[in-house]
Amino acid sequence: MTRSGISRDAARGVVAAMAMTGMRRMTTALGLVGRPPPERILPTRREETVELAHWLFGAAAGATYGALVRPSSKSRWAGPVYGIAIWAVFEMAVAPLLAPDQPQGRSITSRLAIAGDHVLYGAIVAGGEAA
Repeated sequence: MTRSGISRDAARGVVAAMAMTGMRRMTTALGLVGRPPPERILPTRREETVELAHWLFGAAAGATYGALVRPSSKSRWAGPVYGIAIWAVFEMAVAPLLAPDQPQGRSITSRLAIAGDHVLYGAIVAGGEAA
């Protein structure tokens, strides 16, 4: 993978994280999601710090997607599946480590809304490069 390829994939990850933020603000405002996961993990941080951390994670995950998924093997579902995989790993492994005192139980509606914004993330990271 070239530096320009890594930079492109990281930039897609940042844009995708920004899109997730927009979607999350909407689902939160509609009452579908209570306190979003980044805010549960970094509760004492300023909103700007939480958002910057989310974008940096988005960049790293975007670059990782580019490194893991060969262009010849990309399908239209590779990105959305990748987005759901990120969410699943976060829910099952990362969140309990970073915020063990936080309740893990959320409504089905909340889980579906969060899964939906991760599908959006993956679709943007994939960049529509279906094989």
